[in-house]
Amino acid sequence: MNGVSGTGSVVGEEWGARAAHSRALAVLRVRGRALGLAVLPAAVAVVLYAGGVTGHFTGAAWDAARWVVTVLAVLVLLAAAAVALVIARARPAATPTVELAETAAPDLYRLPPGPPHRLGVPAPAAIALTPDCDSWLEDRTHRAHRHLHRTSGGDGAPVLVIGSPFLWWMRVGELRAVLAPVVAGTGPAAQPDIAAARRFVRGLDAAVAVPRSPGLDPLRRLGAHGVGQVARVLLRACRGHAAEMERGVAAAGSERAQAVDYGVRIVAQEQVGLAYAGWDRLLTRVALPAWRMGRWPAKLDAGVVSALTELSRRDRLAEGFSSRLGERPACDLLEEPGAVDEATSLLAARLFHGGPAEPGPDWAPVEWSQYPEEVVDRKWRTDAARLHQVLDGLGVTEAAGGRTSDAAGPTLTRVMAHLTTPRPDAGPEADAGSETGSETGSETGSETGSETGSENGSETGFETGSEFAPMPAPESESEVGPAPEAGPEAAPDLPADPAAPDFPDEDDEGDEEPVNPAADALAGALSALLAREEAAREARVVAAAESARTAEKADRAGTAAPHVVVSGPDGPLPLFPLQPPRTGRDLLADHVTAMVCCAAVDTAEAAPGLDWLDGPALLVGGERAADLGPRVLALVEDGDPEPLRAWLTRTGVRPEKPVRLV
Repeated sequence: MNGVSGTGSVVGEEWGARAAHSRALAVLRVRGRALGLAVLPAAVAVVLYAGGVTGHFTGAAWDAARWVVTVLAVLVLLAAAAVALVIARARPAATPTVELAETAAPDLYRLPPGPPHRLGVPAPAAIALTPDCDSWLEDRTHRAHRHLHRTSGGDGAPVLVIGSPFLWWMRVGELRAVLAPVVAGTGPAAQPDIAAARRFVRGLDAAVAVPRSPGLDPLRRLGAHGVGQVARVLLRACRGHAAEMERGVAAAGSERAQAVDYGVRIVAQEQVGLAYAGWDRLLTRVALPAWRMGRWPAKLDAGVVSALTELSRRDRLAEGFSSRLGERPACDLLEEPGAVDEATSLLAARLFHGGPAEPGPDWAPVEWSQYPEEVVDRKWRTDAARLHQVLDGLGVTEAAGGRTSDAAGPTLTRVMAHLTTPRPDAGPEADAGSETGSETGSETGSETGSETGSENGSETGFETGSEFAPMPAPESESEVGPAPEAGPEAAPDLPADPAAPDFPDEDDEGDEEPVNPAADALAGALSALLAREEAAREARVVAAAESARTAEKADRAGTAAPHVVVSGPDGPLPLFPLQPPRTGRDLLADHVTAMVCCAAVDTAEAAPGLDWLDGPALLVGGERAADLGPRVLALVEDGDPEPLRAWLTRTGVRPEKPVRLV
């Protein structure tokens, strides 16, 4: 009956609003108690002076008490005034967004038929986009944020922040259904007590971060630490009430939005999860390699559609989702979707990678059609050049045994010869067998590849000539990674011949396994070189951020607001690193893979490509080479080149030929 009459929805909405208002009053009571404690010494001093005037508190003791309490009251009032001033002036953290003026998205502001009109709540003050798969209301009534939406109406109303991938993947009806409960939260947010409680909590949160602000002298930083401690105590006292207040506001908004496109909203929620999965893969697998190369994809939001379409093609659980693409996408609500996509793509690069705020010679946009050539091929050749640079620094010769290859230049043979180690159980017969297998496997190549595969046992070390003796396995698997045979996809790709690597069984995991000392040294040198390059890049980013911040402050004096304004971010970049630091072995495996890909492109019928879900890909005969990773790991982890040599032979790659570097 409740579902038919709507009584249950009304009761739920009323309960949520009352709960939010009750918790807001609790937050304000915390503020009132703090104010009472601040004026308590002054009140005691007033009582003491009144008692002296009336003749009740007379004598030397009472005079001394009046002076002590007066001094204490003055100090407490000064401290309270300082804390209140810092809390009031502290700039609350704002989500970095792309601000949309109403002229840039008139249909998006209306969303016909608009949820604010149907829900009976005030419209948001403005609309902003963020490169994330979420939507929420954000209070930007602080004077430090007002310049971002000075052209829109609705004083005191929050800003509606929409995840930009939603606009490109969702249809208009789905977006309206997803935003309905969010927009419905503007009703409780307009309640004066709830708005005051939110401003107080946001001010406390901003005051806690004041001691970490740059440019403070030691005395001011000491005072800021004191203010931060007081703000932290107050924030701890009202944290629970603030959390319950927000839950009440969300419950009230959700109940009010029950009548708006309820069936469509259930379907749209499935699209939210799918969009998040595709967006995460697009950022970590596709965009991140481009950012590291100094290129930023200018159409990330359009790329998420391709990524999710590919996901629906591969994953049977996502079947049918791509059939919605015939309906009107929500990005049609924008006047210039291309410019907005480019702005959000640049903001995503700043947030997740720490790139500059403006394009430049070393930070240029790249279209998806140019991605294989501008990003994938350049990445491979840059990594290959870095790998040979490190080999030169270690004094590694061109080929095994100190002999140079027939053709001058960087070769894959040099890398394989350096990383190859003798088998622990290798005897004279095993060496002969290995040499025979190498010569047989490289008939399409040259004689150099087979020679280096059998002679590098003791002659591919450093200039000191030290042999690479087997060492005990590390204590944790994370140091060198799992064995190549550990994954289910590696087993069917390995060659079934006597020269195939003998990977350990699961029963032997506790036994000691030899590691590759040459790989350890090479990985350490690569890590050091990359750390220096990253430090230099971060220094350039910090300098660019300072200049951008100065330009932003100068632009605030203007009166005309552009169609698209990028706000934030507050704090150092990147705010949200996508991946943790990689280990040395991971870096070495990536660089060796890049070297193999360069050799395949230069000497075989291979080409760089883009996989929407996995990023850079090597295309051999038009098909993605998915079996290369385990073979590179066999060389890097165990020093066994046979799986990789068999793959090179099968694909027609000539490792002895020099490759072109950047």
